[in-house]
Amino acid sequence: MTAASLPGQAPAAVVLVRPHAFRPNPLTLADNAFQAAVVGEDPAVLARRAHDEVTALAEALTGVGVRVHLFDDPEPDRPDSVFPNNWLSTHADGRVALFPMYAANRRRERRGDVVEFLKAAYRVHEVVDLSGLEHDGVFLEGTGAMVLDHVARVAYVARSRRVDPVALDRFCRGFGYEAVVFDAVDASGRPVYHTNVLLSVAGDYALASLDLLPSAADRERLAARLAEGGRTVVPLTAAQVGEFAGNAIEVQGSDGPVLALSARAAASLRPDQRRVVEASARLLPVAVPTVELAGGSVRCMIAGVHLEPRTAPVPA
Repeated sequence: MTAASLPGQAPAAVVLVRPHAFRPNPLTLADNAFQAAVVGEDPAVLARRAHDEVTALAEALTGVGVRVHLFDDPEPDRPDSVFPNNWLSTHADGRVALFPMYAANRRRERRGDVVEFLKAAYRVHEVVDLSGLEHDGVFLEGTGAMVLDHVARVAYVARSRRVDPVALDRFCRGFGYEAVVFDAVDASGRPVYHTNVLLSVAGDYALASLDLLPSAADRERLAARLAEGGRTVVPLTAAQVGEFAGNAIEVQGSDGPVLALSARAAASLRPDQRRVVEASARLLPVAVPTVELAGGSVRCMIAGVHLEPRTAPVPA
């Protein structure tokens, strides 16, 4: 067993938020190249489809033995609430982090009931709230902006307006992570808005689009860091990133690791890439085409729970 495959990287429990009023967020369209401008769609139909896609993801994860905490969001003014990983992260030392969000209409996604549930169901000794940095125009959108190696204590970060160096330094110092920061750009030369669309760090492998890093030195450094501890780096093309192949997360099922990703992402993987993943994890593709209109996919929909459960479990 490699250091990377030790318990801790793949969460056995997750938080999902099922929206009742989903729509692609107009305030994030400018810097999210993965987001679609939706024209002529019936808002009620769009919302219902997204609701059903979250339900399907919850059922798929539950079916492989992942503990799913599913929260409904009936609010009409939280268009991106389906992506809780941007405002919430949990850590094996018993801490929960709350993050400052770039888009003003996303800040209401932070929910006290979710945090209180985690405190009741898991051993949480501290909630670290960084959200006040928003008032100074300082942002750090959780495990969208950062891809965390929970074992090696590395935070991989692509520079963008969604991650401020001040907030990143505060998080890394407080939680004991080393930041590995690089530039990544899309086909038009714009910074990639979130690191987790181009990088997924699992136990024994990492899906990474090195092609999006314009600097050869950054590409070499990132590949070397990912390979430390025995991980196999699975290079993704820019086209595969466009299909959300990088927006995947390994979770711990009852029969071993499972890579949760969208059906679209899974279909884009080549046989040789699938073989690397399937050497240690089962693929779990779920169709989420409506949610993907908002510029994120399955990884963005999942907030991993890395906390120790309490002896008497609280109902999901």
